[in-house]
Amino acid sequence: MKQKKTNKLKLLAGYYKPYKGLFFADLFFAILGAAVTLVIPLLVRYIMNVVVEMPADQARAMILKIGAGMVFLVVIQFGSRYFITYFGHMMGAYIEHDMRNEIFGHYQKLSFGFYDNQKVGHLLSRITSDLFDISELLHHGPEDIIISVIKLLGAFFILLNVNWKMACICFAVVILMLAYALIYNKRMKSAFKENRARIADINSQIEDSLAGIRVVKSFGNEKREMEKFAKGNERFVAAKSLTYRYMAGYHSGMDAFTTLITVAALISGAFYLTNGSLLAADLVTFLLYINNFTEPVTKLVNFTEQFQNGYSGYDRFLEMMSIAPDIEDAPDAVSIDHAQGNIEFKDVSFHYAGDSQEEVLSHVNLKVKHGDYVALVGSSGAGKTTLCSLIPRFYDVTGGAIYLDGTDIRNIKMKDLRRQIGIVQQDVYLFAGTIMENIRYGRPKATDEEVIRAAKAANAHDFIMAMPQDYDTDIGQRGVKLSGGQKQRLSIARAFLKNPPILIFDEATSALDNESERVVQESLELLAKDRTTFVIAHRLSTIRNAKRILVLTEDGIAEEGTHQELLAKNGVYAALCQAGL
Repeated sequence: MKQKKTNKLKLLAGYYKPYKGLFFADLFFAILGAAVTLVIPLLVRYIMNVVVEMPADQARAMILKIGAGMVFLVVIQFGSRYFITYFGHMMGAYIEHDMRNEIFGHYQKLSFGFYDNQKVGHLLSRITSDLFDISELLHHGPEDIIISVIKLLGAFFILLNVNWKMACICFAVVILMLAYALIYNKRMKSAFKENRARIADINSQIEDSLAGIRVVKSFGNEKREMEKFAKGNERFVAAKSLTYRYMAGYHSGMDAFTTLITVAALISGAFYLTNGSLLAADLVTFLLYINNFTEPVTKLVNFTEQFQNGYSGYDRFLEMMSIAPDIEDAPDAVSIDHAQGNIEFKDVSFHYAGDSQEEVLSHVNLKVKHGDYVALVGSSGAGKTTLCSLIPRFYDVTGGAIYLDGTDIRNIKMKDLRRQIGIVQQDVYLFAGTIMENIRYGRPKATDEEVIRAAKAANAHDFIMAMPQDYDTDIGQRGVKLSGGQKQRLSIARAFLKNPPILIFDEATSALDNESERVVQESLELLAKDRTTFVIAHRLSTIRNAKRILVLTEDGIAEEGTHQELLAKNGVYAALCQAGL
């Protein structure tokens, strides 16, 4: 276990490597700043013990020299503090930037199977709050330890040299102060953890309520939402109350111990002054060094919490990075430029991870030639969407193989494979930004003219030109400013721009009204011309003209034929039609 922790710390320290010059400079200025803090009280002691005993003229000259030296030390302290604060934080930001790139790149490699079992909020916390905790540890940790150790031990040994009895008395109070701080820090940590949980609950409730604000208002349930929110808010206040009680105990105790060190120094110093074993200058020196006792204690206590947060954040980071993508390019995967679009399923079976006993698809055999228009119908859960998701390798088959132009798709580079496939889904995802940016997502290097041609082909140009800033109109988060039909046409425009030889329409018109469905259906039929097309149909009325309809059941492909042929069989398809689907 200890060896494992050591290895993790070595891995964590490896992030300093690109910035080792900045790292060592940060430590150098931390040491320099701490040393300056220790030197200034010694100069004060020298003035009081030696300089004041000199002849007036000589004393004034010496005071001016020492004063100039002190000003110079202050300038050094200012420069050191500036370097640590700015460049030290920038080093932390650079490391956070590198780690964020690393984990986001890893997210891009993980398959749908991974995201099926994850919550977006948890993934976001890995890339935001966890990385922030790690960068704070990597920046503040080493410098805080060095500054604290130098100040604490430096002050202790200097004061031992001045008067070892008083030094031991003051240090005994410091040890009590450290014990008190650690006890209260543990309590505060527990309270802060509860706080974060309550804040997460409130944020989740706010997000849920605001995301569904249209539903809230349509049912007139604003009061109910306020009541739900008030309960969560009251729990948050209760958690805060406990936190502030511990904070009050911590800060008042630390202030009391700081004053107690001063009192201990004054009382013991007064006794030693009366018996002549201590000079007044030495008592002043003790009082000046008290801050060098108390500040490091606070820093070291804070570091323990910082280390726990940063190290546990790094644990979660490594846990995420250790998840290997379950779908990757084969070592000998080939590149393809432009596929013809011939698809063949050979004895394909599939089940989702963890559902080893229940197959979604079982021994499916299917040939689809270039330019074929194939409609997939069946009851919910029959595997229509799953079958189509296997073609771009969103999931890998668990049995059999799928071939594109005679090549097993597992032997084709995924980037090239997915470039051959365009998908138009029922739930259109549009990114926050302009219409132009969202259509161009289909082919990022496309010109404005090519984007406009794609929009015209998708019957989207007219409504776009009616928008306030036509193609530069901002459509809001997830395209909230557009209707369902408009969003769907932008999705189709993306597919036109991508110009793939294979298309998948996943219930693309099922959520639209009749007029929007008619316009979108025209666009889809135009897009499907001369392309291999798979249509997952929710309403059978949209695929009656298809030359090839496949009826999927839990047992695989139950029926195949045209609309009229399948009706004549009076089987599963006929039953679906009679059910009004």
